[in-house]
Amino acid sequence: MEGVGSVLDGLLVRREWRAGVQLGHLARRWAEVVGDELAGRTTPVRLDETGTLTVRASSAAWAAQVGFLGREVAAAANRALGREAVRTVRTVVDPGPAGEEGPGAGGQRW
Repeated sequence: MEGVGSVLDGLLVRREWRAGVQLGHLARRWAEVVGDELAGRTTPVRLDETGTLTVRASSAAWAAQVGFLGREVAAAANRALGREAVRTVRTVVDPGPAGEEGPGAGGQRW
């Protein structure tokens, strides 16, 4: 019978599980990554297998701010994760709780 640790290790080998764990870690440390003000207006919502971090912003202005700071956000996220997981930052605008594909959502990559 396998122990819980070996089962979890096996799951973390799969990319989607690893990305989900990393996203959760980033979400918990988001204020450290981007600062309190930006953290209050943005949320990391996805980290895909190519290293694209999708950030939901409450307005186009806050999305632009993330875009201007894209390289710094990626570097800070990688420091928080302890590895080079984030290669690019993409923003979506969604002022409400509908999610990243909600009405009025647009995306840009930096």
